[in-house]
Amino acid sequence: MRLWTKERRVPSKALAHALLLALVAGCSGGPGVPAAAPMPATRIAAGNPVGKYIKHVVVIIQENRSFENFFAGYPGADAPLWGLAGTKKVRLHAITFIGPDIEHDWNSSMREWDHGKMDGAYQLGNTQLWGKDPAYAYVEHSLIVPYWTMAHDYVLVDHMFPTEFGGSFTAHLTLVAGTDNLKPKLAEVDFPSAAPDDCDSPPGTTSSTLNDKRHEDYYSGPYPCFNEFNTMAETLDAANVSWKFYATKLLDAGFWEPFEAIKYVRYGPDWEKNIIAPQSRILTDPGQGQLASVTWVTPTAKDSDHPAHRSSLGPSWVASVVNAVGESKYWKSTAIVILWDDWGGWYDNAPPPQLDFRGLGMRVPCLIVSPYAKHGYVDHTQYEYGSILKFIEEAFNLSPLGPTDKGYTDSRATSLEDAFDFTQRPRPFKPLPSVVGPSHFLHESAADEAEPVDTE
Repeated sequence: MRLWTKERRVPSKALAHALLLALVAGCSGGPGVPAAAPMPATRIAAGNPVGKYIKHVVVIIQENRSFENFFAGYPGADAPLWGLAGTKKVRLHAITFIGPDIEHDWNSSMREWDHGKMDGAYQLGNTQLWGKDPAYAYVEHSLIVPYWTMAHDYVLVDHMFPTEFGGSFTAHLTLVAGTDNLKPKLAEVDFPSAAPDDCDSPPGTTSSTLNDKRHEDYYSGPYPCFNEFNTMAETLDAANVSWKFYATKLLDAGFWEPFEAIKYVRYGPDWEKNIIAPQSRILTDPGQGQLASVTWVTPTAKDSDHPAHRSSLGPSWVASVVNAVGESKYWKSTAIVILWDDWGGWYDNAPPPQLDFRGLGMRVPCLIVSPYAKHGYVDHTQYEYGSILKFIEEAFNLSPLGPTDKGYTDSRATSLEDAFDFTQRPRPFKPLPSVVGPSHFLHESAADEAEPVDTE
């Protein structure tokens, strides 16, 4: 197998180890590790005017990894190589992408969180299949070179928290809405009673709810075709800001196309215009001058980093998407945010701040790539999914989605601004290495695109 770049092909193992040695040597903040040399910057403006420089925001959403599962040991980051299992210290062990698929619903996150002690992950994972302490693991760094390369060259965020504890269904809703509240003291939680978990579910399908006492009531909520809260679709449409959501298929994409669960989009003109399938079109749209102002990108199952699919293609998929944007005319005005929808049940040491009865949830990795992103910067700012929405609102001069007392999080959230330096001239784009290139993803089979990414 070979690592692919636009310029050349080189043996994957050699390049992976060489890149990792260079990355670790150059990362900032680790004990005994020299700080990365700052990029030369030419001052062009004072302050941090997001809207002046950012005209396109791309949000790439992957699956089911905690921050430490991908970035344990990263110099300067809050990511030790050990964790707590009850009162015991456990050394994290290296795994490949052929690793355990660990439960990650609301109750699993409560057990791991343990009121902020972060010592309950020993209760998760099938020990008969995977041995002792399966959740205390990190993916071998040589398998995720594109992610570490982006961290080294751009910004690694080490305190990004989901809006809510639990899994993918609510994570994807809150990534486009900043809330999933049905009422001020009642929210969505976990997943509905029948696939595809949205406006196209069978009649009689119900959703699960969480009250402000943190009691989950399975399948007691409404049919999962929501009009109880606003989303970015309404806000962007009202301001005539273009947007697209790339999904594996137009109909029945499940959790990973949340607008199919939003009545305003599913039964409005946005459905045929702004929901783009298959997801691989993101690899060609930028080069054809068709990148929207705001873009969300979701993967196929095999390209998702989801442990259940036992595939190492996720880093190459993300690298291909970033390269497609970086090599287009849009690069100089774009901010790319890469994050994982939930923590997947893996151990993480960072206790999420509790801002309301939903969460914040278990920490996930986040990378920010832009010509204006700081170079080799580990951003310790406390962010949440609402921070991404707030940054979009700043870029396009949009009003908040709704008030905090009704569950919306974009007003309270800290914007992503600290990751950027708008006084520097936009850096030229350097293509990311990957194991396979875009042609692989452009020719994936219909079966790969149709397979559900997650069911939790």
